[in-house]
Amino acid sequence: MSTKAYPSIRMRRLRRDAFSRNMVRETSLSAANLIWPVFVIEGERRTQAIASMPGVERVSIDILIERAREAASLGVGAIALFPVIESAKTPFAGEAYNDNGLVPRAVRALKAAVPDIGIITDVALDPYTSHGQDGIMDDTGYLINDETVAVLVKQALTHAKAGVDFVAPSDMMDGRVGAIRQGLDGAGFIHTKIIAYSAKFASAFYGPFRDAVGSAGNLGKSSKETYQLDFANSDEAIRECALDVEEGADMLMVKPGLPYLDILARVRDEFKMPVAVYQVSGEFAMLKAASANGWLDYKKCLMETLICFRRAGASAILTYGAVDAARWMKGES
Repeated sequence: MSTKAYPSIRMRRLRRDAFSRNMVRETSLSAANLIWPVFVIEGERRTQAIASMPGVERVSIDILIERAREAASLGVGAIALFPVIESAKTPFAGEAYNDNGLVPRAVRALKAAVPDIGIITDVALDPYTSHGQDGIMDDTGYLINDETVAVLVKQALTHAKAGVDFVAPSDMMDGRVGAIRQGLDGAGFIHTKIIAYSAKFASAFYGPFRDAVGSAGNLGKSSKETYQLDFANSDEAIRECALDVEEGADMLMVKPGLPYLDILARVRDEFKMPVAVYQVSGEFAMLKAASANGWLDYKKCLMETLICFRRAGASAILTYGAVDAARWMKGES
């Protein structure tokens, strides 16, 4: 008979009390890690509910400012702007680089009214194109890479002139990060940062977002598989990230989030640089729908997923629940 004490190591000892659980917790989360995606529309005192994203609204700039003040007071790190272009959509997306367009006006207004919160703008053409794709199409319906990149550079410069902190190219065109960096630096915007959607997968989880920005109807049954990553591929995602690092990205991004924690962890481990993750519209909508049916606790599940993103290596997390989470972390209901 063995004389060894049973068991000699009891892992549960440190789990017994709240103070010791908190003391040895390996992963932390703060409001500063959160980025709040918001949908902006034209007009004044306007809000529009988004049926597929319960609790999320499209808002006009004046209301956005009010909500940005609350987010800043809660310590939310940044706001990511996504425009809803209700007219002026064309095959060539000329409205994307209008200096007086919706996004530049929103940036200027936010910077004047709420200077303490970071502002990120989406650099992509799908809100502006009549076909709903992220670039310029040829006669066969294929997106032309280099012509699209030229427009993206114009768009990024327009946002930089408005005073944005980060431009975030989400289009997945080859070479666009390097071209945007060169364009920004050449125009004197050396401090404008780039957060690159480096590992953006062709995912079915984007549906509610496309409803929100109004591109779903234009896109129809078309897909984005000729430029977004195949969700079966991990090594390809790492190659995309490596190229964006070489081209001058200040931060990388993995999108979607929860189904891609392996990619997130691998990107962080391989590049040892800041990485963001996007808890996309479909992920958020599932939490909300399950909560509305009494199947899940929205608060507990949202906070758990945010910690999981941090545990996997995320420096920043884009989530539609950013303000909710920030309130809870501050002790508000």
